[in-house]
Amino acid sequence: MKRIVYSVLLVFVFCTSAAYAGLLDTFMKGVGSPASEGTDNDTVVNGLKEALSIGTENAVRNVSQTNGYFGSKMIKILMPDKIRKVAGVISKLGYQKEVDEFVLSMNRAAEKAAPKATSCFVGAIREMSFEDARGILKGGDTAATEFFKKKTHDKIYEAFKPIISTSMNEVGATRSYKNMMARYESIPFVDKQSLDLDHYVTNKSLEGLFYMVGQEEKKIRTDPAARVTDLLKTVFGK
Repeated sequence: MKRIVYSVLLVFVFCTSAAYAGLLDTFMKGVGSPASEGTDNDTVVNGLKEALSIGTENAVRNVSQTNGYFGSKMIKILMPDKIRKVAGVISKLGYQKEVDEFVLSMNRAAEKAAPKATSCFVGAIREMSFEDARGILKGGDTAATEFFKKKTHDKIYEAFKPIISTSMNEVGATRSYKNMMARYESIPFVDKQSLDLDHYVTNKSLEGLFYMVGQEEKKIRTDPAARVTDLLKTVFGK
């Protein structure tokens, strides 16, 4: 009886060890392009966190500078679809300046608020688990960016919106919007339009920021020149 139990235990230990070894081997091969063979798990996770820290820092710095949003074809905040008709009407009536000022002020608010997003990214990176890291490393060129969107978008939104609202007032976006709408609504027989401006600009600000984070992530994954530390070279180099 003891011999049977012992044999069963041996089989169990062997199978468990083999399964674990297979899982680890699958993981390391699955992330094979970002992590060289033999790189330990702590190094892989730390390398990913360092990459995300650098990527988010670069993204925030890029969008927070003057014309970071306004000067970018990809992330410039444009006139909301809901009031595009309004802008078209008052532009034809000679108020193009008001329209232009409104668009500029939305982008200036986003640029001013953007640095505040750093703490949200840092918190998400710090709390990242090994399972999170494995999923990101095995994913596509913007897997980390998608992770941020899925796990932290609502939290970042809630932290970001009050800053956007304050910034909108400081740079005159709200005033420009009200002036533009007042011009439009002074026209006889037009339908009044409403818009949650803070919500719109906050959403567009986050979309632009995530887009830039994605671009930075792609660089680190695919461009050796973007791996500016020894750890990044170890984890993401072949």
